[in-house]
Amino acid sequence: MKKTLFLVRHAQASSSVSPDIFRPLTPSGMIDAARMSRHLADKLAGIELLLTSNSERTRMTTQVFCEQLKLDEGMIQEEASLYESTPKYYLDAVNAIPENITVAMLVGHNPSISYFAEYLTHEDIGSMPTCAVVGMTFENLTWAEVSKKTGHMFIYDSPDSIISIT
Repeated sequence: MKKTLFLVRHAQASSSVSPDIFRPLTPSGMIDAARMSRHLADKLAGIELLLTSNSERTRMTTQVFCEQLKLDEGMIQEEASLYESTPKYYLDAVNAIPENITVAMLVGHNPSISYFAEYLTHEDIGSMPTCAVVGMTFENLTWAEVSKKTGHMFIYDSPDSIISIT
């Protein structure tokens, strides 16, 4: 059975709050998260689980995506191991997704989220901008089997690519 995973780098966060884990989104970050989730609504259809780090900025990004996509916030699962961690912890979180879930989203931090996207897809993604989304599928794999080069990227988008007409 096909699995789909969306990786999202949190939206723009305030730089003036300390400690780092409590940094909220800026007004611009809130707008970007709302615009990205609406822009990608058709592609993001079917999300059953949202994994997020326990930082304020990832939680806020996840909540905006939930609101815009009309998803139940009960689908959000906080993973403290995704904050200030390495891609190994991202892989551990994905490998632990229950098998009855076919579409999941993980909201995390750079540089780990960008490295993780490249690790899974073997695509040259570089540094994901804030609120960028990478979507990938895994054919005939369980979540526990997801590993290096097993993902097939079908979307990479960021707020900068959305042209607004005023």
